[in-house]
Amino acid sequence: MAHDHSHTHAHGHAGHSHGPVALTSVSRALIIGAVLNIIYVVAEAGLGFYYNSLALVADAGHNLSDVAGLLLSLLAFRLAQVRRTETFTYGYRKSTVLASLINAVLLLVAVGAIVWESVQRFRHPEPIPGGPIAWIAGLGIVVNSVSALLFFRDKEHDLNIKSAYLHLVADALVSLAVVVGGLVIGSTGWYWLDPTLGLVVAAVILVSTWQLLSDSVRLSLDGVPATINLTSVMNDLRTVAGVRDVHHVHVWAMSTTENALTAHLVLQPGLTASQVAALKHDIRHRLEHRSIGHATLETEVTADDCKADDC
Repeated sequence: MAHDHSHTHAHGHAGHSHGPVALTSVSRALIIGAVLNIIYVVAEAGLGFYYNSLALVADAGHNLSDVAGLLLSLLAFRLAQVRRTETFTYGYRKSTVLASLINAVLLLVAVGAIVWESVQRFRHPEPIPGGPIAWIAGLGIVVNSVSALLFFRDKEHDLNIKSAYLHLVADALVSLAVVVGGLVIGSTGWYWLDPTLGLVVAAVILVSTWQLLSDSVRLSLDGVPATINLTSVMNDLRTVAGVRDVHHVHVWAMSTTENALTAHLVLQPGLTASQVAALKHDIRHRLEHRSIGHATLETEVTADDCKADDC
């Protein structure tokens, strides 16, 4: 639980300063990461086809899925800054969740293509040069490591940034596996190792995508974000002086960085208007430290005889 508290605390401070500074640094990181990866993907895919290496093509596919993710994230951050309208009263913040969902689906499609090609290659193995494969994949370790470092600071504040960071780290590890594979192929002539590595890459993509898919589906369906413990939030609100009970609590994600809450507060009778205002201020501050920056609170007194189940 101690870890959870520090995590939410960090989120809370992100909520305090969710101004243009964070978005600017994130956007810059996304642009640099995307450009670096696009250049590398084009080179790796081209050389993969040239040398007839499925491991390189699969690794390029893995990297390309990250580029798609980075570009989707960049688009989502731009849309998140667009002003709200009478039709879209929340603006376009939720597009960040949609971007995560699309990214996860694209990754699953890439897995299917790689697995299909690997199976074909097992049936008809083809000779490939190990040395050049190792060098090209080695460059991938550098590109992915540099890109991952750009996102390290902001990775806990946003689902898109976290997914980009995790994918880049996974890419660096996959590239390392391809380097080792290339060296082994070069010295032994085990050409079957190439499609085997293709399947390993597909498995890595599948594992890293599954969590992203489940998280983005949860947020798409307005589920409580994984970083928020609803029971803990309700218990915390009940400890506020003047609050007798809390019910009809709903928490959902407005975007991958912003969460909202609505709740009914049952107050002690006899509180003055200024006491109620102070109480609400205290609650909003507590919620900000739990990464809930938008709270709508409805108050009623116990005299209203409003029970949690039949209110």
